[in-house]
Amino acid sequence: MKINFIDLKAQYADYKAEIDSEVAQVFSTAQFIGGEKLNSLEKNLADYTGVDHVIGCSSGTDALLLSLMALDIGRGDEVITTPFTFIATAEVIAFLGAKSVFVDIEENSYNIDPTKIEAVITEKTKAIMPVSLYGQCANMDAINEIAKKHDLPVIEDACQSFGATYNGKKSCNLSTIGCTSFFPSKPLGAYGDGGAVFTNDKELEEKIRMLLNHGQNERYKHKFIGINGRLDAVQAAILGVKLKHFEKEVKTRDEIGTRYNDLLEDANVITPKISQGNTSVFAQYSIRVEDREAMVAKLSAKEIPTAVHYPVPLHLQECFSNLGYKEGDFPISEKISTQIMSLPMSSYLTQEEQDYIVEAIKG
Repeated sequence: MKINFIDLKAQYADYKAEIDSEVAQVFSTAQFIGGEKLNSLEKNLADYTGVDHVIGCSSGTDALLLSLMALDIGRGDEVITTPFTFIATAEVIAFLGAKSVFVDIEENSYNIDPTKIEAVITEKTKAIMPVSLYGQCANMDAINEIAKKHDLPVIEDACQSFGATYNGKKSCNLSTIGCTSFFPSKPLGAYGDGGAVFTNDKELEEKIRMLLNHGQNERYKHKFIGINGRLDAVQAAILGVKLKHFEKEVKTRDEIGTRYNDLLEDANVITPKISQGNTSVFAQYSIRVEDREAMVAKLSAKEIPTAVHYPVPLHLQECFSNLGYKEGDFPISEKISTQIMSLPMSSYLTQEEQDYIVEAIKG
């Protein structure tokens, strides 16, 4: 059985007529930057999350970068985050000349451990950036409480958790700023790069809109040094269609993730643990195994694709060697990075395919 890791072709086949029509409208108007499709998407994303302001942008990475820029974070500042995440989280901090201060993760959720945050806050700390990894939110209440105590903004890196909920509230509407990615493989994905910033702060919204358009407050009048971080109208049109069907896909992803957990209960693997009060969109369905290399080889022999998110924690990456961290500093992140692996996951994964995968794991 040939199985796709993520079945974007099946999804396109389902929505083809709607997507093609929306994209054709963009081409017929020749309004490729901004315009009605982007405005409509931003409004619908705001309605979906319950947030006041949504700003579409060019990628999840740029969403994080724009958020830091809007908070005036720069050289000499410190941002507290996790070493167990994709490099973009810490990359944007370094790009602005600031320093990532890492905190280890919880072993069950793989998200930043709030109990370890306060110990690393200094007078240079300017923000906390938790990551809602693999599709479920970090412990945002505890993080926000610490942030409030120390008068710090919180940026939720929700690039993997759009559609998830935390105590009944949507990811991206849980802190000062939320950021997500619309990379094609995400639960809500474009057909290219894309992202969005979410905030209830009107001043931050206005500043971010200027920053993503070269810092302009009106044409050729530049209030800030900005970037070219706009989301184009074609991607906005595609995302607008997919958003209409998104809640149905979120429900299906939850059912598939729950079924994986049930089927693998008696297998020699550690399945995802969803924290109380959370739902997950299972951006990845990631299990832990003692001998990952052997498991990957066994599944590969059955033509079952896998992926590893993430094999090397950020504090051990060569590009962050200047931060002075060493092996052993974040033992939970380091242990998880040797065991974690992701199985095929999309709302189009069939029960037959899932059974085949589970049988191969147990075999």
